[in-house]
Amino acid sequence: MKTSTTWKHDHAFESRLEDNVFLVDGNKKEGPNPKALLLTAVAACSGIDVVDILAKMKVDFTDLNIDAEADQTEHHPRVFKDIMITYQLRTAEENRDKVVKAIELSLTKYCGVSAMLRKNSAINYTLDILK
Repeated sequence: MKTSTTWKHDHAFESRLEDNVFLVDGNKKEGPNPKALLLTAVAACSGIDVVDILAKMKVDFTDLNIDAEADQTEHHPRVFKDIMITYQLRTAEENRDKVVKAIELSLTKYCGVSAMLRKNSAINYTLDILK
């Protein structure tokens, strides 16, 4: 994996990752800040795993939504200390145990982003089964 990031102005940077170009802005005016991207990355990484694991388990579902929130330490470098991920998924209630297993496998075994963050942050989750 390789990325190239170029300073544009103030705290705004243009990043290139393969064929994608996006703005990262520490002031949050022109794009997300780096820590917000990291929080988004753990949600998306886990989501990809959950989708794949549930497909292998032959669990039918729709409407997967993942929200992530993080508390930061008070002093610099202000790392994430607690991360709470909320999974909302539309499926039959009898699939709950399989969904929990998929989430736990993602967060503890497959998602590389959560593995990196776990070194400094507690990662917890909740699951809402939507009807």
